[in-house]
Amino acid sequence: MKWPVYFQWSVSALFGWGVYGLNLLRYWQGISGSPAYSLTKIDLESLRGSDALTLRALAQPLVDSDHLRLRFEAEGDAMSPLDGVVLHSLGNQFNGARWPGEGPGGVSGKRTCGVIFFEDTNLPSPQEICGRYELIVTGSSWCEEVLRSRGVDHVATVIQGVDTALFHPAPRSGSLEGRFAVFSGGKLEIRKGQDLVVLAFRQFAARHPEAILVTAWHSPWAQPALTLNSNSALAPIALDAEGKVDIAGWVAANGIDPSQFIDLGPVPNHAMARMLREMDVAVFPNRCEGGTNLVAMECMACGLPTILANNTGHKDLVATDGSFTLERQGLVNLADYGTEGWGESDVEEIVEALEAVWADRERARLRGLAGAEALAKLSWRNQIGQLHDRLAPLCE
Repeated sequence: MKWPVYFQWSVSALFGWGVYGLNLLRYWQGISGSPAYSLTKIDLESLRGSDALTLRALAQPLVDSDHLRLRFEAEGDAMSPLDGVVLHSLGNQFNGARWPGEGPGGVSGKRTCGVIFFEDTNLPSPQEICGRYELIVTGSSWCEEVLRSRGVDHVATVIQGVDTALFHPAPRSGSLEGRFAVFSGGKLEIRKGQDLVVLAFRQFAARHPEAILVTAWHSPWAQPALTLNSNSALAPIALDAEGKVDIAGWVAANGIDPSQFIDLGPVPNHAMARMLREMDVAVFPNRCEGGTNLVAMECMACGLPTILANNTGHKDLVATDGSFTLERQGLVNLADYGTEGWGESDVEEIVEALEAVWADRERARLRGLAGAEALAKLSWRNQIGQLHDRLAPLCE
């Protein structure tokens, strides 16, 4: 495929879309022979601490993208259509990138495709909106199934990848020696189920004083954390004067001793693997994932025993037989939100899964290694290659 690719989402090492963009820039040209460009913000600060060779490989695509972005901001619609494939980022209710004439930043290409991760199954005019695109690329089989059930048939799933050079089994440093470390990651919001993690860990920790909950719950967006206040079983979250969440305070207010909790703070993607390998188990009772859950993929890739709610995008990971699964999935109802296929994990089943890993470390280790073997086949290079293979026929 000799056409360049232009994508309309950010590049960063701190959140999912950003990591996707980072790896598009990193691998696309080597796979396709043509360049890839981001048309939006590049978070260079998030790359601080990356190794020198990775930064060297990324330098030219980052510089070229920034130059193109500045030109695009100056010329706007005059640059459209671009001379290649444009990828629009789409989310809930198809919100996201714009077409020319629809507002600042609108752009199209010789071929224009959508890349979508959604959780809200209330989809307005799906056939009409998706019909504007040559192809819709979804981040999970569940998203594809929902779209097909709405009459959209030009759709293909390409799940995210993992950086297998970073995320793989390796020895621990021993920084949490003597503790039983339970990891939970993902931005704070009701969809990610951190309320269920707190409730389950509180029970588990009461029986196991060596247990410690280690979280990576920070994100650039604090407001969604307030959705967790819909669970009346927990003390509420509040934002401080700077609009930030006091995560440690919220956890302590809900009965978890501060000695059994570590908040990792914002962690760039390239710094996460070493910390994951210090954990004993990861738990993701997420109510919905439009993608496959990048953080869960990275946990599995490290060989970490991983507990997954068997719903929505997680089903692609559960299908690898490399995880522990939460099968008791109740219905979820949210006001003004489509929750078809979502699942409410049972707190007691989460506790049972934690106890099972605690009681039989060897079985858990072997399950973790099975997950790592499965995820080793899903490197970013491989998954960007799959995206190329889906787009290439459009350029013939």
